Amino acid sequence: MGAYSTLLKSPGVARIIAAQLVARFPGGMLALAFLIHIEHITGSYGSAGLVLAATSIGQAISGPLTSRLMGRLGMRPVLIVTTAVSALAIVTIGLFDSFALWVYVVLALISGLFYPPIQPAVRTIYPKMVNSRQLTPLFSLDASAQEIIWVVGPVVTTLIATQVSPMAAILAAVVLMVGGGAWFIASPELGRVRIPRSKRKFGVVLGRPPVLLGTIVGFLLIGACSAIEAGVVSVFGEGDARAGLVLGIFSVGSLAGGLLFGTRPISQWAMARRMFIVFFGMALAAFVLDFWWLSVSLFIAGIGIAPVLAVIFATVSSSVKFSDTAEAYGWIGTGQLIGAALGSAFAGFMIDGYGSVGAFWIATGFAFFGFLVPLLGHRWHPDLRGRDASPIPDTEPVPVQPS
Repeated sequence: MGAYSTLLKSPGVARIIAAQLVARFPGGMLALAFLIHIEHITGSYGSAGLVLAATSIGQAISGPLTSRLMGRLGMRPVLIVTTAVSALAIVTIGLFDSFALWVYVVLALISGLFYPPIQPAVRTIYPKMVNSRQLTPLFSLDASAQEIIWVVGPVVTTLIATQVSPMAAILAAVVLMVGGGAWFIASPELGRVRIPRSKRKFGVVLGRPPVLLGTIVGFLLIGACSAIEAGVVSVFGEGDARAGLVLGIFSVGSLAGGLLFGTRPISQWAMARRMFIVFFGMALAAFVLDFWWLSVSLFIAGIGIAPVLAVIFATVSSSVKFSDTAEAYGWIGTGQLIGAALGSAFAGFMIDGYGSVGAFWIATGFAFFGFLVPLLGHRWHPDLRGRDASPIPDTEPVPVQPS
């Protein structure tokens, strides 16, 4: 833990982690809030899954584009516009309960297309805030800290949705999006670091094997997690707070795993080993659908989640030039969001057709392939033992502006 406390004492690190966590907190609320809200309106988990899929598809399309735009237009202008438009679309979904399903799908797509690229921005800033030896632990700390979003977010969403209304849960997420986004945008670090304009064609960075590997594994990992989320809500029903508690325990496992594995060297087998933990826990969860069994099995599955994400962030950072890092993380986000879209949609239809257990079958399948891909593709995985995770320097100086 000493390494983490030292990191947090570095200038600006604690502030930027806190600001981006608040700005990204709606990520732990909106999927569940939309699921409850749309299922309540339509009476169908399949319809709710379509709305979630539209949101994720919109984010998947925009992720690399808005990330690359930050190198052309600057981080602040892109973040301001995207936050405003996305928040407006989400508010509209929350305030009206009489639209046709296709209207909700279109609004969800717009909210996703303009979802603010906080994650690529902050992960691009990190290498300029700490020395090279601290970067891998910082990625691990970030991946672990973000689990606060998934620990508290589902619980808060479930409590607000059940005790007040689903609309109130959606509006609470918007308040955090706008308030946290304003805090992050105002952070001095966004003024000190400018992402240089990439000289490569759009999409070329995805051809780098570590970026492609991270994108595929992120797609499968988040697809599994999204299916689990839908399955847990289906097991307990939209009015039962136990769903939020189980999902919170799932995220506590991820938080614990991230801190446990955070300072360990990253070998070529690290991603596969950590994904196996996720697969094992999710496979266990499918056997018995009661509160205590799901809590224990999903805690086990969660232990691998933050460590897998930390490995993805570190291997991508070490494999691309600084000018390409934002776009690379945009593609990583796109993979994860496509996974969320398909995981939610498949799980929703399986719940309608086979009951709650169908969602757990989908999750286990995603997690199994998430283990198999890095196992077979370990040669694409950089060996970072004895190396730092800093991006490859560009051939020209990177401007650093005074705050």
